Amino acid sequence: MKQNNLIKAILLITIISSLFSCKKFLDQVPDDKQTINDVFLKKATTEQYLAGVYGYIKSNGDWNNNSPWEGLSDEIDVTYNDYATYSMNLGQWDKGRTSYNYWADYYKGIRTASYFMQRVDECPEIEPQLKRQYKAEARVLRAYFYSAIMQQYGPVIILPNETIPPDATINDFSFARSPFDTCVAYVEKEIDAALQDLPVNQTSTQEYGRVKKGMALAIKARILLYAASPLFNGNTDYGSFKNLDGTLLIKQQYDADKWKKAADAAKSVIDLGIYQLYKETDANGAIKPYESLKNIFIKDWNAEVIMAKVNSDGMYSIDKNGSPYVLGGWSSWGPTQQSVDAYFMANGKSIDDATSGYTEAGFSATATSYYAVGTSNMHVNREPRFYVAISFNQSKWINNSSNNNSGVGSSPIVLGMFKGGNTGQYTGRNWSRTGYCARKLVNPNSIVGPDKISARTEPIFRLGEIYLNYAEALNEYNPGNADIKKYINLIRERAGIPQYGTGTGFIPEPAGQDAWRVAIRKERRVELAFEYHRYFDTRRWKIAEQTDGGAFYGLDVNATTTAEFTKRVVFETRIFLKKYYLWNILQTEIDKDKNLVQNPGW
Repeated sequence: MKQNNLIKAILLITIISSLFSCKKFLDQVPDDKQTINDVFLKKATTEQYLAGVYGYIKSNGDWNNNSPWEGLSDEIDVTYNDYATYSMNLGQWDKGRTSYNYWADYYKGIRTASYFMQRVDECPEIEPQLKRQYKAEARVLRAYFYSAIMQQYGPVIILPNETIPPDATINDFSFARSPFDTCVAYVEKEIDAALQDLPVNQTSTQEYGRVKKGMALAIKARILLYAASPLFNGNTDYGSFKNLDGTLLIKQQYDADKWKKAADAAKSVIDLGIYQLYKETDANGAIKPYESLKNIFIKDWNAEVIMAKVNSDGMYSIDKNGSPYVLGGWSSWGPTQQSVDAYFMANGKSIDDATSGYTEAGFSATATSYYAVGTSNMHVNREPRFYVAISFNQSKWINNSSNNNSGVGSSPIVLGMFKGGNTGQYTGRNWSRTGYCARKLVNPNSIVGPDKISARTEPIFRLGEIYLNYAEALNEYNPGNADIKKYINLIRERAGIPQYGTGTGFIPEPAGQDAWRVAIRKERRVELAFEYHRYFDTRRWKIAEQTDGGAFYGLDVNATTTAEFTKRVVFETRIFLKKYYLWNILQTEIDKDKNLVQNPGW
């Protein structure tokens, strides 16, 4: 009875969290007076329990309260100094810091998935094949939760599949962390075991959001890429990172074969043949880059989306924080000048290339669909991804006249980011400290004042990432392979910029492995900007000490005119310590487990 009461409490929490998961899965909520045994007697309640496992998938959309990955990266400044990312960036981060500490949250999801797998066979109303599918879904979700902990904390504790009894003592559930490579092998094995019982694709709209083969393979591909990366592949900085019994947790020898496994895993997603880069075309069949790049995140379940969180609660935060103050938004997610500078010119060249045509002198004498006359030349002739992602001074807002609240008919709002401008610094707190706003994920159909936010899914895996994962891994173990250029060029083609190659219309391709590594990382930074990858990329590459510390730049938001505004200034000096590569495990977790060791430096 004690155990039933405990599981019942877990079930109720699970059901609540499931409200943000597969909506077609939630037509009826179990009576809270039922015991856990009652739940597994009915198909509907059994399925709702599985929906609760999906509920542990976290939204990355609320950058302020629930997701720190943008605010703690070199991509974004979150304006408000009462949010945790502000003080953490300034070095106010010790081992007792609870902000965004997801160790316990994901373990709840892991335990819930394991319990479902133990009990689902008891349901008499579900046919055997569907039981196998449901167990496979839970198995993949459990592997995903493990991989999420590994991204944040490194080596994890692999729990036994059996539920730990409620009267257990610390000696009964004190488990040591497994070496990182062992954790990766476990996730890989779990996903491989699930594949045979998962469908390849959705059979109906009711299946959207459910685990399919592609989702499982994408999870595997990402964690194998991380495992091959310098942070976890022969990182001698972790030579003393051991369990209490002396077990080394990060292998000290570099293993090039890890890159091959990562490349093969990414290619297996591609070879399914069911995903495509999302493209919109004109009447002549030519790609429309802006519309294509914007609508990846607006049109639910388009051909590029592999995995998404259904009806994500992060969309409100994205639309409010990414929309300008003049429309009722908060203007509070400010891309750093470093991230703005990462975008290519329209000719496909980096701004630090002397032949790119980039200049910060003068202002545009002509207007385009992206910006007005008087725009700084530093924002002129940039690639389409720049205009999709960045709101800048004198840029035109993306919303149409019916929902921009401008009161100016069909004319788009022109944003004034300088002090006293229509969305610049004022006496309140809703303005960007960098002079830019992040608009990439904002839905143009949302009305943010008053709030009428367009509901949509939140992509977690998409094919563009898989192409970049594949090219990166391939370059590390098989430099010169033709697929490296092929898949980077597919990304650039959709982005509307020249591809690498020879002849008219191409730009010279990188010469050698090192140059390709730089090019791939540049492409990844731009293509996946504001999609929660950059925080983890700089860490797995072991470059965060260079990218995430020191002076951070924006434009002069204290200037009161456009002419004075376009000047680079330091808005913040950040601190990055080596221990920040892996997250702090809370002392409360260590106190529960006598064999759990803290991460290095904490």
